[in-house]
Amino acid sequence: MYQYAMINNAGTPTSGYLTTNISNVFLPSALLILIVFYSIYFIKMFAQKIQGIQTYQLGQRCEKSIRNTEILLKLSTGMIIPVQICSILFNCSTLPALARITGIFIGAAGDFIFLIAILTMKNSWRAGIPKKDKTELISHGIYKYSRNPAFLGFDFMYIGILLLYLNLVLLILTLLTILTLHLQILQEEKYLENIFGEQYITYKKCTHRYFGKNII
Repeated sequence: MYQYAMINNAGTPTSGYLTTNISNVFLPSALLILIVFYSIYFIKMFAQKIQGIQTYQLGQRCEKSIRNTEILLKLSTGMIIPVQICSILFNCSTLPALARITGIFIGAAGDFIFLIAILTMKNSWRAGIPKKDKTELISHGIYKYSRNPAFLGFDFMYIGILLLYLNLVLLILTLLTILTLHLQILQEEKYLENIFGEQYITYKKCTHRYFGKNII
């Protein structure tokens, strides 16, 4: 009995030590996910600006439905960043460690998907529906398996941070932002269909909006 009690007591501080070590991983992981994601975003914008390309074109179209959707997208994507940062710095989380570890992998996947997406698009990538720019229809690489991998990368990043630091305010903003991204996708699909016609319609039949490929 005495030996059994000693073993149990010896295990308690070890468990606490492991729990503390795991907890210490969440903050740097979350910050790294955000830093990597937005570094990719702004480095790509800067690289295109050097070439005379205006990447950020949200809210510049005259059509009311497009303009309203893009203004809402600008607001939601702008508002969620400080909430994400505050949630991380103040450790606002209500989920167990396993769910939060899952968030690290989902967030990292979002960074990777976003990077591959914008590299594949090269100089055809725009934030928003362009007013005058003529871009190519990209349907190779990662775009063979998703029509919107850059948006999918955003979604994964948002969901990853949410799992790491779940709280009510971040939950509401994450859902709102993912919804506005989806509305933007619907607007872009109409635009691409008008611009590329049958070529884009055929592409839609082959490749799913978010992930998956049809065999036709």
